Amino acid sequence: MRTLHPLIISLLTYLLLLLLSDLPSSGAGSGHDSQCGGADRGSTLRVFHVSSPCSPLKPPGGLSWEESVLRMQAEDQARLQFLTSLAGGVKSSVPIASGRQIVQSPTYVARVQIGTPEQTMLMALDTSNDAAWVPCSGCIGCASSTVFDPAKSTSFKAVGCQAAQCQQVPNPTCSGSACSFNMTYGGSSIAAGLFQDTFRLATDPVAEYTFGCIQKVTGTSAPPQGLLGLGRGPLSLVSQAQRLYKSTFSYCLPSFRSLSFSGSLRLGPAGQPIRIKYTPLLRNPRRSSLYYVNLIGIRVGRKVVDIPPEALAFNPTTGAGTVFDSGTVFTRLVEPAYVAVRDAFRARMRNATVSSLGGFDTCYSVPVLAPTITFMFAGMNMTLPMDNILIHSTAGSLSCLAMAAAPSNVNSVLNVIASMQQQNHRVLFDVPNSRLGVSREPCS
Repeated sequence: MRTLHPLIISLLTYLLLLLLSDLPSSGAGSGHDSQCGGADRGSTLRVFHVSSPCSPLKPPGGLSWEESVLRMQAEDQARLQFLTSLAGGVKSSVPIASGRQIVQSPTYVARVQIGTPEQTMLMALDTSNDAAWVPCSGCIGCASSTVFDPAKSTSFKAVGCQAAQCQQVPNPTCSGSACSFNMTYGGSSIAAGLFQDTFRLATDPVAEYTFGCIQKVTGTSAPPQGLLGLGRGPLSLVSQAQRLYKSTFSYCLPSFRSLSFSGSLRLGPAGQPIRIKYTPLLRNPRRSSLYYVNLIGIRVGRKVVDIPPEALAFNPTTGAGTVFDSGTVFTRLVEPAYVAVRDAFRARMRNATVSSLGGFDTCYSVPVLAPTITFMFAGMNMTLPMDNILIHSTAGSLSCLAMAAAPSNVNSVLNVIASMQQQNHRVLFDVPNSRLGVSREPCS
């Protein structure tokens, strides 16, 4: 037995090290369940919703369910305003999470390492924005205590005024030889300098990635630790890492109640689902970053709802049509389409009493068995299960239809397929072949 003693000690030590390696660090997930820990592996990044319990930036006391819903809904309004203002080889998978409890933002976040040596930022993923930007040291008005420190990176450098990238940012200005820009994001105004540094998602470094280093922020709409643009413009990840990922990516968004980085952002054509149905991507020159698709009808249960054709039609001149967007929480439909869907949904509830909560006008205080809702696109259908249709109170029995009409004068012509309705689906953006695919995939 004495000869076994050193071996037993070695095994116990090894197991202890394994347990310790899986504990959360002082970053995302600090102080939470061990599910919050774990490193990004290979080319897959773990993703959390900003409201996940793993978030180090969630409010100390937390928010009630009603407060959370109303806050997300208010932030959606700013998001919709932003949308209106917008006129392969390598396999890489990055964990993503709901940012709702992590960084107190109604977005999805992924860990991105920036600089040499690397500094980790929990950046929001945004399919309707191009440029990346992060709060930098000395930022005035930035909400997060986690900022990028350029002085600590040996690969950090400024982008000059004569560089092509300086003309690709909104409202560029020059101070000396350095390029700066100003932009609005939702209800926030952002002033930033334009710089380059190495970005790494999982194991894949992208050298000389052009991004904004935020110097000043007003308002509360900007994601606290920055944003990674996944749009179609020249400064997006899709374009800047085109050689690496061939302008192809997909994601699976977990529920915003998910406790871990259980979702994933999969970069590049390798490893993408084979059995997936597609609909063509449409291009709007006036809103070139947005991923437009052709929504041809909506079904509630088995019945196709009677919607005026002009409510769904794609019109590049007016910006009308339908887009997939990762930054809006609840799907918005132009008023004629929403009213038709809502009324068909209410009819299936028979005589149940309807109430409202904030902008949600179809809520019930009795148990609800919701019909499925199917978005019918050219070439594919996307049928939503109940979890993607209803938002439930954790403190009571209230359930609401998690959709709303597009607000007056803000995206009044734009239908937005938002993140709650995309949850637990693999959404594939194949830009070279101009198509978008959707398939069910549990990732919460």
